[in-house]
Amino acid sequence: MTTHRPLVAAFLRFVVCGGGVGLASSGVLIALHGRMPMVLANALVTVVSTVIATELHGRISFRSERRGWGVHLQSGMTVAVSYAFTTGALLALYAVHPAPSPMTEQVVYLSASALTGIGRFVVLRAVVFARRTTAVEVPLGRASVAMAA
Repeated sequence: MTTHRPLVAAFLRFVVCGGGVGLASSGVLIALHGRMPMVLANALVTVVSTVIATELHGRISFRSERRGWGVHLQSGMTVAVSYAFTTGALLALYAVHPAPSPMTEQVVYLSASALTGIGRFVVLRAVVFARRTTAVEVPLGRASVAMAA
């Protein structure tokens, strides 16, 4: 059980950071309503919230030293895949049931979002913020120097 604790702790930090950014983004989107077209506001909020969430995930969720635009690009790609997956889930729902209830739409959307959230966690942990192994420096002793010569 103790081997799973760091993974569970990282996942809980991921949920708290991502959820906090998501709630803040929702508030900002509401505040921008009427001040600019909703499509533009949503795009702006999505980009800014993704950058903020990536920084939080790197520093807090995964406690990684990785920084820079490459990390943001990789994280942004996971957001794009998540968007495509949730949109596809809703389009599939509408194909099967052209007039679903709002509750059914929310169940499908939130289920797809939960699946993509788990997928994002896995990709961010295993790829984007993975600990990079470096060459281990071995102190040279007489035997290793003699073998190298």
